[in-house]
Amino acid sequence: MKEEVLPSEQRSTTAKVVIASTVMLSFISFWRAAAIVLNDLGSSVYYVGGIVERAIGPAGPWYIIAVMLFSFAVRSIYMESSSMFVRGGVYVVVRDAMGPFIARLSVSALLFDYVLTGPISSVSAGQYLGRLVNETSELLHLSFRLSPEQFAVFFGMAVTLYFWWYNIKGLHESSTKALRIMQVTTLMVAMFLVWCALTLLVGGPAQIPPTPTPAHLQFSDEGLGWFKGTWWPTVPVVAIIIAFGHSVLSMSGFETLAQVYREIEFPKLKSLKIAGNIVCIYATISTGGIILLASMIIPDSVRINYAENLLGGLAMHLVGPELLRLTFHIFVV
Repeated sequence: MKEEVLPSEQRSTTAKVVIASTVMLSFISFWRAAAIVLNDLGSSVYYVGGIVERAIGPAGPWYIIAVMLFSFAVRSIYMESSSMFVRGGVYVVVRDAMGPFIARLSVSALLFDYVLTGPISSVSAGQYLGRLVNETSELLHLSFRLSPEQFAVFFGMAVTLYFWWYNIKGLHESSTKALRIMQVTTLMVAMFLVWCALTLLVGGPAQIPPTPTPAHLQFSDEGLGWFKGTWWPTVPVVAIIIAFGHSVLSMSGFETLAQVYREIEFPKLKSLKIAGNIVCIYATISTGGIILLASMIIPDSVRINYAENLLGGLAMHLVGPELLRLTFHIFVV
């Protein structure tokens, strides 16, 4: 059959139409969405315990748990804001709902959070790895030592470049990697919970963290910040607000929940709610529970030495043979 050829003048007037469709788009399940959020949120368990205890004292774990419970309320806020979603992103939602000034303020805070939490997580990972190398070298009676601080700087730069390279591949492929990471992390959390419970049954707690009352708060100079030298920290309500504010860092990364909404599968709002519940429950058990167990098992006299390596210190204070604990320490790192 002979193909019909249009005259050149008719071809030039033919309308060129591009059909926009979602057929070629790839959406993610609520499990993948929860994994992406937990990769941002869950990393805080490695460093937030030491940061909070240095700032407000040994009552810190209770405030971290309070922040984790508070995250359920934050989840509801994200769900409401996402249900108002319009083309253009979260900024347009906030601008249309609350005005341009609040929108600019929100975006500035969000950018600051992105800039802050990434380096904290990567440098904290470098601290864990550097101290693990030194501890392993000491157990093997080797003279090799490295500076955890300097190692953490170069390690953090390498990790940042790697995740930037991986994330530009696309959210679906990145979410697969995130899901695999969370599967391994869940195994680690389960092992921690079981092993810590066994340690407490065998030897009992080294101490119980003091109740989170204003009388038990021990603020450092850095923890007081601008309030240093003033009478404000002596006001019980103000002291609790300061302590809670330092603990909010444990919820850093939760804002990713609003970002994955655009990529989550239908029905979007229901899937977002399920993902939010998974994130909140998981974070409360892992971040809040493990930091509380660390404060019960590691003695107060030595726990401050593990401020940058809290989970590593917890692994080495569990009951059992030293070789087994060192192996678990390597797995944690």
